[in-house]
Amino acid sequence: MTGTEADLYYDPYDFEIDTDPYPVWRRMREEQPLYRNEELDFWALSRFDDVERCSKEHHVYSSAKGTVLELIKADMEIPPGSIIFEDPPEHDLHRGILSRVFTPKRMAAIEPDVRAFCARSLDPLVGSDGFDFIADLGAEMPMRTIGMLLGIPEQDQEAIRDRIDDGLRLEEGVPPDLAERLTAEQSEVFAEYLDWRVDHPADDVMTQLLEAEFTDVDGVRRRLTRDEVLGYVNLVAAAGNETTMRLIGWTGKVLAEHPDQRAELVQDRSLINNAIEELLRYESPSPVQARYVTEDVEHHGQVVPAGSAMLLLTGAANRDDRVFPDGDSFDINRPIGHHLAFGYGVHFCLGAALARLEGRVALDEVLNRWPEWEVDWDNAVQARTSTVRGWEKLPVTVG
Repeated sequence: MTGTEADLYYDPYDFEIDTDPYPVWRRMREEQPLYRNEELDFWALSRFDDVERCSKEHHVYSSAKGTVLELIKADMEIPPGSIIFEDPPEHDLHRGILSRVFTPKRMAAIEPDVRAFCARSLDPLVGSDGFDFIADLGAEMPMRTIGMLLGIPEQDQEAIRDRIDDGLRLEEGVPPDLAERLTAEQSEVFAEYLDWRVDHPADDVMTQLLEAEFTDVDGVRRRLTRDEVLGYVNLVAAAGNETTMRLIGWTGKVLAEHPDQRAELVQDRSLINNAIEELLRYESPSPVQARYVTEDVEHHGQVVPAGSAMLLLTGAANRDDRVFPDGDSFDINRPIGHHLAFGYGVHFCLGAALARLEGRVALDEVLNRWPEWEVDWDNAVQARTSTVRGWEKLPVTVG
């Protein structure tokens, strides 16, 4: 290892690195495509081909101990129903149940509701000097959408979202006790609604999960247990709010920095779909995935021993020049093929279609009202979590 390589350092809990990780990730791709952090005891892969391949090899790069570094280190028993923390065959079985309620037909049917949520959030702000992409839109529309799908009373949705967000927040340089938070949230946040829904069924995801019948891995025909349903609901609520909120924030920030491309979108809305894909590639809301290595594996001439924690840096992989020429540049007209922002393989994000729908509608509705905006950097605040990357506050001025 050269002296330059020895100076390369990556820590997912370091706020300074997290502010702009791309220079570090570029160096990792070029200098140490298999990176080792001895202090925090993890390995990391940053090239597209490596991350894509490992995402498919679930039997070697396991999700069963968690997909966040601190969960793997906690070596805890994952609560039931957390399909992102499972491997096949349990994963395939439980994902199949949830996929029944996240069908393409259902996602297409809710677009008018999503537009209505956007309009309700944005219309009162027309004529003002500006708005906040997070507080006024990113934290509102996804919350309303998921709340509607789950069947959570509208007056309670905001409090639930805030509680989940608080549970994900980081203190600088300190790995969170996410294991404890995960268990506490699952057992408390939605229990009251679930118990009420047992006696008051409705046309919502919670009811469909309560009534779903399936054959489990032991060949027994049954319904989900209460804890399993709570696990599903907690997963849907957290994933559906957090990542879409970050996508909307990045939309405001990146397009403010590329006004020429924003002007293209104002003139030609058919470009919005590809613009959302480019935003997902360029600023992936969930840029780091962790896996537990089940057997000795070799990468770039080094052996990673069984029992190791491996970080798959999807955010770094999505800017790999080997796949995306000039990957650190933003281009809404870029031919993308496929990116890794939603993962790959059996753990491809089940809510990808919903996130794309919400991102597309949010951008379209903002452009309908404000074709131009600038970020108020004096009041912008970056969010700090170990699972997603984005903005806590992103106020903009409009003229």
